[in-house]
Amino acid sequence: MGLVIVLVVLAVVLGVIGFVVNALKWLLIVAVVILVIGVARGAIAGKKR
Repeated sequence: MGLVIVLVVLAVVLGVIGFVVNALKWLLIVAVVILVIGVARGAIAGKKR
């Protein structure tokens, strides 16, 4: 019975870690996209002046 509990806890912990890593990956992708848009808008605004 103890082994089952340990395995369940391990599965939950690994699931949470996987979820956090996935969320961080998406946050990183979104941040890069926003940065690229900002740089592009800055370059376009700079050329117009």
